[in-house]
Amino acid sequence: MQHGQWLTNAVYFVIAGGDTVKFERYSDFDDFAKDTYEVLSENEVQNNLLLSFIESKTADRANWISAAVKDNSGEVVLTAVCTPPYNIVMYETGNKPNDAAVKLLADELRNSGESLPGVLAEEGLAGRFAEAYGGKGRFVKHMSMNIMRLDKVNDIELASGSLRTMREEDMFFVPYWERAFSVDCNVEVFDIPTTAEKVRKRIGKDIHFIWEDGHPVSQAAHARNTQNGAVINSVYTPPFYRNKGYASSVVAMLSQRLLQQNYKFCCLFADTSNPVSCGIYRKIGFFDVCVFGEVRFLSRHGATR
Repeated sequence: MQHGQWLTNAVYFVIAGGDTVKFERYSDFDDFAKDTYEVLSENEVQNNLLLSFIESKTADRANWISAAVKDNSGEVVLTAVCTPPYNIVMYETGNKPNDAAVKLLADELRNSGESLPGVLAEEGLAGRFAEAYGGKGRFVKHMSMNIMRLDKVNDIELASGSLRTMREEDMFFVPYWERAFSVDCNVEVFDIPTTAEKVRKRIGKDIHFIWEDGHPVSQAAHARNTQNGAVINSVYTPPFYRNKGYASSVVAMLSQRLLQQNYKFCCLFADTSNPVSCGIYRKIGFFDVCVFGEVRFLSRHGATR
C-alpha cells in the first residue's frame, strides 16, 4: 500500500488489485451533506446522530471535522464527523467492513495532527478504527449501546399518573435529575449550573416531559429528529420511585405522542449492560437495530483524553 499525491482536497490510497479509495476532508459542510446524506439515510435509525448533524439549523460547524472515503467509482464507503471536543462518529456504508477505508481515514486524521478523544460507531467499526488510529493498547472500550427502534407502542398497563411538559417551576429538580441521568448512563457529566442552562432551553418547546403521580416521579425528552424519526433520551426515574412502572409509562406515552405527530418511528440508545432498561424498552415495543460502541483513546500517560 502506498500514498498517492494530494489532488485538491483528496488523497488517494492504492490498495491490492489496482483499486483505490479516496479520502476527502470537506471545507464546506454543505458539500459533505450532498455527498453523504443519501447513504446515511439508508440506515436512518443507526445514523440518527450523523443525520442530526446535517439537519441541524443552528449548529456552529466552524471547527467540525467532516470527512468521507470513496471507492474508485466515487461511491462513499465511509462517513465521519467530529464535533470537538466530542467523539468522532462514523458509518461504513451498508455496514460492509472496508479496512482500507478505515486505515486511510485513521492515517489522514492522525497525520494531520487531529487529537480525537474517542470514536462512536457500530461496535466492530469502532474497534477497527480505534486500533488503526491509536494502535494496540492505546484505547479502551468505554461502553456498548443498543440502538433501538419503535414503530408502534404496545398496549401496556400504565402506572398511575399522567404525562405533562416541563415547566419553569420544575427547574428546582430537573437539572439534578438530568445530571443523575448522565451519571447513571456513564456519559459526560456537567456541573449543575451548566446542566441547568442546558435544560432551561427546553422550557416552552414541548420536548421535555414529566410523569407526575401527585408529584414528579420520572422524565424523558425528545432529543432530536431525523427525516422520519424522533430520538428519545434523558429517561430517568429517581431511585425511590423505581420499579413502579413510571419509566415505562413516560417513554410509552412520549413515543405515542411523537408517532401521532406523524413521525414514522422513535429510537433511542440503551446501555447493553443494563438489562432492566433494555427490557423496559422492548416491553413498550422497541427492538434492537444494532450495537454501538464507544471507544476512548489513551494519552501517553494512560489516561483517557
